[in-house]
Amino acid sequence: MARRTWKSRRKKGSRVAKFLLGVFLLGVLCAGGLGWLIFAPYGPAAETFVDLAPGSSALRIGQQLQAAGVLRNEYVFYLLRAWKRGTLKAGEYRFDRPVTALEVYDRIARGDVYTRALVVPEGANIFDIATRVEQAGFDTREDFLDAAVRQVGLVTDLDPEAKSLEGYLFPDTYCFARTTKAPQIAAAMVRRFRAVAGQLGLKENLHQVVTIASLVERETAVDAERPLVASVFENRLKKSMPLMTDPAVIYGLELEGLWHGAIYQSDLSHNTAYNTYLHPGLPPGPIANPGIPSLRAAMHPADTSYLYFVAAGTDAQGHSLFASTLDEHHRNVVSYRRAEKKAGEP
Repeated sequence: MARRTWKSRRKKGSRVAKFLLGVFLLGVLCAGGLGWLIFAPYGPAAETFVDLAPGSSALRIGQQLQAAGVLRNEYVFYLLRAWKRGTLKAGEYRFDRPVTALEVYDRIARGDVYTRALVVPEGANIFDIATRVEQAGFDTREDFLDAAVRQVGLVTDLDPEAKSLEGYLFPDTYCFARTTKAPQIAAAMVRRFRAVAGQLGLKENLHQVVTIASLVERETAVDAERPLVASVFENRLKKSMPLMTDPAVIYGLELEGLWHGAIYQSDLSHNTAYNTYLHPGLPPGPIANPGIPSLRAAMHPADTSYLYFVAAGTDAQGHSLFASTLDEHHRNVVSYRRAEKKAGEP
């Protein structure tokens, strides 16, 4: 009787051991499978974009990632969410090579969304910016030019005279989602201008300040000269003298589609509202989008008696010459031409 009991216990113990071994092996198999799902690289070999909407659940995100071929299984993302916690960031994500599910999760948790850069240099006008928007692949040149006019309401509180967003599209390097369109881009640039204006304390006479700053921006690239150029414009305005600035003439030609890359004597007599040879005072509005140094110069021009200058672009050394009298100005012009001719000699 004792022998049979011992054998029965031995047989029962063997079954328990086999069961436990089976459970252990199953656990190892499951852990290995889960580890494979989490740590084995997987994903598309070609460029793939996944746009995650705000408020998407971890399960919904997992479904999108699996459908796009970024994850092997949607549930692994849900498990990673339960393990790592954190906040998942909405936006468009770019995948162009196989990576682990853990790397996919970490990218979305830190908000590593895909963006394209739009570089807008100081002094760019709406035509320049529109070309850059199209080249960056966001929207067409025509759509941006249209948005710059249609959305003028974005700046009417700053400049009731504004006919477009010209002057208020702050030059900077912007990063936008691939699907961002012209109206959103223009609005972001205006927001940046407002932030900069606030930092500079620019609250009054924005139309005049920004218009003068745009002229300064296009007349010299030398920061130290900007307050001097601004003083020339201020002094001429006080004396009711025409500003006689070529960049304004060029802008008027651009608006009419008549600018061909070089200014001729006939252009100076072509009657547009921006021809500052024919019309005294400021042009109707900004001719470009000035940066901070030019805005500061327009807000605080130098205290000078200058009424004339030869633009830096004419000088081989990259500097302008300023004069208070016409005779002095004529001598500066001769000096510049000599320097330019000398610089062109072999």
